[in-house]
Amino acid sequence: MYKIAVVGDKDSVLSFKAIGIDVFVAYEDKEARRLVDSLAKEDYGVIYITEDLAAKIPKTIERYNDELIPAIIVIPSNKGTLGIGMKNLNKNVEKAVGANILGD
Repeated sequence: MYKIAVVGDKDSVLSFKAIGIDVFVAYEDKEARRLVDSLAKEDYGVIYITEDLAAKIPKTIERYNDELIPAIIVIPSNKGTLGIGMKNLNKNVEKAVGANILGD
């Protein structure tokens, strides 16, 4: 059975602890890169990461795009969205379906 993790700034991710998701706090790119790579080697099937942090480590996120496990899912932080998560979702849907059915 795989575990679920969330990585991001404390204010954005702490509430995930209440629903049983493992929470990992990171603010800088080096720290986030290390955490994502470490979690990927463990039994984490899904890793949520805030958009702010994902924007700092795009190559690390891209490295896992073609992997089945873990699924790296970019989510908005408590400051709002940068549109990165929706852009990635659109790209994955287009790859799976062959057309962008979600719009811009």
